[in-house]
Amino acid sequence: MAVSPPSRHDSPISRAPRASRAHRLSRAARISVLAAVATGLATGPALAADTATDTAGADSSGKPTVVLVHGAFADASGWNDVVERLRHQGYKVMAPANPLRGLGRDSTYIASVLKSIDGPIVLAGHSYGGAVITQAAAGNPNVKALVYVSAFMPDKGETLGELSARFTGSELQPALRPVPYTDGATSGQDLYIRNNKFHSVFAADLARAETRVMADGQRPIAAACFEEKATRAAWREIPSWFVVSRHDKAIAPDLERFEARRAKSRTVELNSSHVSMMSHPDDVTQIIKDAAAATESERRAELASTGTRSQALAGIGGLAGAALLAGATLLTTARRTSRH
Repeated sequence: MAVSPPSRHDSPISRAPRASRAHRLSRAARISVLAAVATGLATGPALAADTATDTAGADSSGKPTVVLVHGAFADASGWNDVVERLRHQGYKVMAPANPLRGLGRDSTYIASVLKSIDGPIVLAGHSYGGAVITQAAAGNPNVKALVYVSAFMPDKGETLGELSARFTGSELQPALRPVPYTDGATSGQDLYIRNNKFHSVFAADLARAETRVMADGQRPIAAACFEEKATRAAWREIPSWFVVSRHDKAIAPDLERFEARRAKSRTVELNSSHVSMMSHPDDVTQIIKDAAAATESERRAELASTGTRSQALAGIGGLAGAALLAGATLLTTARRTSRH
């Protein structure tokens, strides 16, 4: 009976090369693990640096968004010259429409606009817009600075009518023309400035041709706005700046000074009518930039702190990634070895 030769697969001599290959592959897998870990250690700091750069780069200038709120008898176009200058300086700017229907309603609306903005905000208000920002900014941590331009700045529990009565110098009350209104849901009185008084009371340092157009297109304010009590006073929590208009006939300059002193606002006085942002746009822009500069310093400090934390987290992430890569390499190599 013939004896079959040993199978090549059963021969100890034939098994030896296979074991040798497995050994070499196992060794290669270990080398891959070490290489992956070494790569993770080497690239971790670089990844951390890139992450820190991306964090800062999200707003590398550190500039806040500037939100400009208009007052009564006007619309957002009164801020046009200031908007143009701020944008030229690299600021993002919004000038939303102020409804002029009631202090509570208007503040709630502007507060909703502010919530749509990411990052720090410098919030400025002109005239009645000052009262609106006083409530709208309360409780919003993104609002870093308030700027009042020839504005009302009430404290909690005060009405604008009461504030106006404390000081002489305003010629607004006798210049007003009340007009009944209804919008289907509410009714009341709208207040306009009489066209023949608009120039002298509202904008005496602008050209008459310009103020005639402004008077024709003025937006009225509901009389109720002067009767509602302020419910919050954001200037008690947020740093403020104030532009006092020395020749203001709509809001008494002494009232503006009183408000600024009470709030410990950084104050600039201009030889201006009520619409200082139109007649002195460079000066008003500068005080807004001063407020923004204080915000930018705070922002840069926050970004530096965030960058340090990001470096640490990215370093850990680099090591974790290397470990995962090493494990995957080892698993793949082991599978290939078992197949052969």
